[in-house]
Amino acid sequence: MKNWLIHIVVNTIVLMTVDGYMDSIQLRSVWAALGAAVILSILNVVVKPVLILLTLPVTILSLGLFLFVINAITLSLTAWLMGDAFKIAGFGSAFLASLIISLLNLLIQTFIVHPLKNK
Repeated sequence: MKNWLIHIVVNTIVLMTVDGYMDSIQLRSVWAALGAAVILSILNVVVKPVLILLTLPVTILSLGLFLFVINAITLSLTAWLMGDAFKIAGFGSAFLASLIISLLNLLIQTFIVHPLKNK
């Protein structure tokens, strides 16, 4: 449970950061970012494995790069479920945002979260 809450807080911060730098992504408030982080984490647990399984041949042929498309799909689905509180201009914006979110999550987990857990 503690790891999930840390993941939610990190995703909230990352989503607000992406919102601040990309004009094509709009979050209404901090609470919308928190809600989007919760929905995104639920979709990553429930929907993403199904999508990975269904697209396994394409993912293998693309050497795993198709996973970024799956991340963009889950991000777009999150925006659709959030309605007016979270808007993404199009799939290209969702794809770029998913790349940035993945990179920021990797950096935060590697340089902040894991060192704090090891103390």
